[in-house]
Amino acid sequence: MQKLTIKKGYRLRMTGVPTDTITDLPDPARVALLPEHIPHIKPRLRVAEGDPVSIGSILFEDKRDARWIFRSPGGGTVSRIRFGPRRVIQSIVIDRPESGEEPAETFTAVDAQALADMSREDLVAHLLEGGMWWVLRQLPFRDLPDPETPPPMILVGLDDREPFQPDPALYLDGRADDLAFGLEVLQKLAEKGEVVAFTGHDRHTVIDRFGQHLTHVVQGIYPSEDPATVLYHLKTGPEQNRAWYIAGQDLLALAAFLRQGRFPIHRVVAVGGSDAPLRQHFRARLGAPLAQLADTKQLNGDSRLIVGGVLRGFGAPPDGFMGLYETSLNILPDGGPAEFLALYDPGFKKPSYSRVFLSKINPAQLVYTCHVQGGERACISCMHCAGVCPVDLWPQMIHKAIHAGEVEEYLALGLLDCVECGLCSYVCPSKIELTRGFIEAKAAYAKELAAKSE
Repeated sequence: MQKLTIKKGYRLRMTGVPTDTITDLPDPARVALLPEHIPHIKPRLRVAEGDPVSIGSILFEDKRDARWIFRSPGGGTVSRIRFGPRRVIQSIVIDRPESGEEPAETFTAVDAQALADMSREDLVAHLLEGGMWWVLRQLPFRDLPDPETPPPMILVGLDDREPFQPDPALYLDGRADDLAFGLEVLQKLAEKGEVVAFTGHDRHTVIDRFGQHLTHVVQGIYPSEDPATVLYHLKTGPEQNRAWYIAGQDLLALAAFLRQGRFPIHRVVAVGGSDAPLRQHFRARLGAPLAQLADTKQLNGDSRLIVGGVLRGFGAPPDGFMGLYETSLNILPDGGPAEFLALYDPGFKKPSYSRVFLSKINPAQLVYTCHVQGGERACISCMHCAGVCPVDLWPQMIHKAIHAGEVEEYLALGLLDCVECGLCSYVCPSKIELTRGFIEAKAAYAKELAAKSE
């Protein structure tokens, strides 16, 4: 294994870390798929309310490429399809049967010998038909990759340092065979490209038990484990900018689908945060209801549920569901109104990147809230954003170029290298939503490129 050191980033010393125990949850009464939170896709429904479905039935396809299909995480009846503004499909809810066996579709299983004998084209066709292409994504836009073009590199990140994500030692336990098989699948997809599998330097259990499958150990703080961060520090040429990546649990799901011939429906979810009633790991259904992961009756009206990491996740109501890619639920206090006479509080327990609070010398874990402590103001060129950027960008300059509509300038400044970690927005004293602006600019540029290629 090679060692990769990433010096920039930021460590959020947040209280509410999940324990290293796993509880197997019973199958819930309903599960859901959330097309709204799958980046870039344009869903076309293949079902209607009231339709019966099985585990693995096709729910919708991407209008851009009908081969990109998304299958059901549950069997039963489509009870509701919720639309948002401009007819955006927010959720497809499936009610499972109250009694009896849950119907499920089956697919052709692939063992090690069959995989070795299979061509790349046949493997791709099998994954597309099985609705498993979603586990693979391509940089720099984090969109689904082109099946026909082998990538120059596939990055496999086993862990995520954004609070609070599942511990890889827990979800990998007992699944060494799936990990090894999944890496063989990626190597066939990459053809001559490199497969880079990595974990953090302090993941001693993972390194000891699964080190033979890893190529790199990454030393650093959040977001050192992000595939885009690793790629930035490993790439040797511009052709590698189009690398693919896959998360550790998604790799296990891919392997399980091929080996068992069944659509995977379980994953490990971490529940944490200072307001979480029970902070631990759960083995839950894909698209599980949030109320099953956290007893919402124990929450006060000041709590917010964040599906995914605290910097890159999305807010959800108590009756919401887990997303397709998200593997954590964070519950934090909203923060309430502005604090009275906050100017005179030395801030020993207030988390802040700035040195103006005494929390800078407080080594304890702190309670983070969702309050931004002020409104948006003009950029003051403090360089805080550049100080934490893991890929050495100048976010304030990119922001100004985007605001001015200078496409060539913000591309030259490295917008496409942005890893969308959210740190620049977090440390900005002017409360500018830098990350959101960068994501929107990247998406607009991706649409422009797609329009030109048609």
